[in-house]
Amino acid sequence: LLSEIELIATRMLIINKGEKIVEGPVNELLDPAHTLVEIDTPNNEQAKQQLLQTKWAAYLQPHKPLQLMIDKTAVPQLVQDMVALQIPLLSVNASHSLENYFLSLTNSNGHVESFAN
Repeated sequence: LLSEIELIATRMLIINKGEKIVEGPVNELLDPAHTLVEIDTPNNEQAKQQLLQTKWAAYLQPHKPLQLMIDKTAVPQLVQDMVALQIPLLSVNASHSLENYFLSLTNSNGHVESFAN
């Protein structure tokens, strides 16, 4: 019985609007390699277009302002590359939490939709 409880506790299921979005082992789904990095610049669209011409293009999140899903250890290199591209940075926010992971999967603008009764 204990091994069954441990197995259940090590798996995660994310449901959005009654549909299964993702399921798998917690250690894989919340892997530090899947750190969500949100960047703010004076012109996010222009910065995104510049990053699309670099090795970082594969990590850019589609339909997001300027977000990348990368390993947290790659954040310093990302910042260094952006500075080398002369992209002015206002903020770089790396987050790795269940809430942020859920929002990145379920909502394109990163905010929970309002509820109407």
